[in-house]
Amino acid sequence: MFYYLYGTVAHVAPYLAVLDCGGVGYACKTTNFTLSTLRKGEKAKLYTHLAVKEDDVTLYGFATEEERNLFLLLLSVSGVGPKAALSILSTSSPSSLALAIITGDLKVLTSAAGVGKKLAQRIVLELKDKLAKEQDAQFQNGGVSPANQDTVIPEDKLSEAGAALQVLGYHQNEINAALKGLDVSALTLEELVKQALKRLAK
Repeated sequence: MFYYLYGTVAHVAPYLAVLDCGGVGYACKTTNFTLSTLRKGEKAKLYTHLAVKEDDVTLYGFATEEERNLFLLLLSVSGVGPKAALSILSTSSPSSLALAIITGDLKVLTSAAGVGKKLAQRIVLELKDKLAKEQDAQFQNGGVSPANQDTVIPEDKLSEAGAALQVLGYHQNEINAALKGLDVSALTLEELVKQALKRLAK
C-alpha cells in the first residue's frame, strides 16, 4: 500500500520512528541502523512494509530499499518473525549482514537479541537455498563457471559478492553491471559489495 513515506521526523524511540507527513504522524517500527540515520526535526524518507493481520496493522520503515528487502527476506525464513528480523537488522549494516548470511558467519546473526545458534543456522541454510534456486544466470564477467552453477555458495569472491547483492534484492542483470570492471583481486569481499552498491545507487 505504501512504498515509502517522506516527511519530518517527529519522534524517535527504541525500534520506533514517527514521520509527520502532511500533518499525519506515521509510526514505523524500525531498526537501530535506520534510527542512526534520523534526526528529529529533519526531513527523511523511509521505505515501508505494511503488515496486516486480523487483530493488528503494523507499519515498518527502513532507511534504504536494501534494508527493507532484507527484512522481507528474513521474514520468509521459518521461525523468524518481525521482532527477530528487526533485531537482526539492528546488529549491522544491510551489506554486512548480507555478507554474513552468504559466508555463514553465525556470530553476526547470534549477536542479535533473541537469536540463538539454531535459528542463525536455519537463516543461513534457508536463504542459501533460496539463492541457489534464484540463481539462473552466470556472471557475464567470468565470475562463475558452469561447474559452479549448482553450488549453493561458490567460494569465488565475485560469486559471493553477487549472492550478497541478491540477498539485498537486486536482479542478476543489475548485479552483473555493478560488478563489471571492478578490481576483484585488489578488493576484499566487503569492499567489492560496497563498490557495487555505490554503482547501483546512481
